[in-house]
Amino acid sequence: MDTLQAIVLAVIEGITEFLPVSSTGHMIVASSFYGIAQDDFTKLFTIVIQLGTIMSVIVLYFKRFFQSVDFYFKLLVAFIPAVILGLLFNDAIDGLLESPITVAISLIIGGFILLKVDDWFGDGEGTEISYLTALKIGFFQCLAMIPGVSRSGASIVGGMSQKLSRKVAAEFSFFLAIPTMLGATVKKSYDYYKAGFELTHDQVNLLIIGNVVGFIVALIAIKSFINYLSKHGFKIFGYYRIIAGALILLIHFFVQKLTVI
Repeated sequence: MDTLQAIVLAVIEGITEFLPVSSTGHMIVASSFYGIAQDDFTKLFTIVIQLGTIMSVIVLYFKRFFQSVDFYFKLLVAFIPAVILGLLFNDAIDGLLESPITVAISLIIGGFILLKVDDWFGDGEGTEISYLTALKIGFFQCLAMIPGVSRSGASIVGGMSQKLSRKVAAEFSFFLAIPTMLGATVKKSYDYYKAGFELTHDQVNLLIIGNVVGFIVALIAIKSFINYLSKHGFKIFGYYRIIAGALILLIHFFVQKLTVI
């Protein structure tokens, strides 16, 4: 991975992490385009630069983190399903991180769901999140272990299914990203070192660049997304996912056909 590739991946991460379009899926496709998707450092990079996007949530919602101790317990309850399922299916999930086809199919299926989600649930009036609601959102979030599903999309839809407003569901999804991404970063870093890899000076610089770029881009993306979502809902993201997924499939099979010829 070179510096330009790191910046491109970080911009993609910053834009897509909190949108219901799957940041992991987009980075798999981008890294596959560059021919680095199977590289162990690339897999580490795509996880670790999420720390930068975490910081954007903390900066934008700084005061909300001093609400109450109850707020943190609810985040913990919502985080537990991801911990359990992530540990159980870590190897299977890691294998899917190399598959643009999995991403494409997930994008298309998720796109059709987003086209209908506003009709199914509307913009609810709920503003309070109970422990049971937090747990249910946590299970919805686990669907994003399949690349292309979208962590934010799954958890926001989970919140809306519990009668929460789009804005409240989206903001809880942002908060839930913090323990989820932090846990994934620690786990992936541990696995990387356990496998005998060590970071070079250049790789450390790439991680720093990735986190800084991801932080700046995510600040802009979060504010824009909340404003748009509150007014217009999910349909545009549904259409985008379907088109993106279809293009990935077309490109993949076209390139494969040329290779055979």
